[in-house]
Amino acid sequence: MPKTKKLKQLQQRYATLQKQLGLLNTLLVGTIQEHRLEQTLADGKKKTYGPYYAWTWKEKGKTVTVTLTKQQAPKYQRAIVNQRKLLTITKEMRTLSLEILEQTTTPVKRRKQRPFLPKNP
Repeated sequence: MPKTKKLKQLQQRYATLQKQLGLLNTLLVGTIQEHRLEQTLADGKKKTYGPYYAWTWKEKGKTVTVTLTKQQAPKYQRAIVNQRKLLTITKEMRTLSLEILEQTTTPVKRRKQRPFLPKNP
């Protein structure tokens, strides 16, 4: 495949990724956990409470947890998914950037290596 065709494909892929970045909305790090509490009553029946939602992330090396409402949880989850997409997209963009730059710039010309010179006999 000719170098220019490859370059055009790289640039097109990069442009596609740029558009995808524009579609991302809110961004958050962390995870959302859903949990329920179960209580055994005196008559042996079990009563379940919940679901409860918790958003957890690391800040300055410490785990932070915030309780969310049922309405907040899916919105926060979408923001976390968007953050993960952002990381994936930017990782690919960095790889493409290097390939594009290598094809569109001239590297430093290296001198020929000198042949090994033997020590004085």
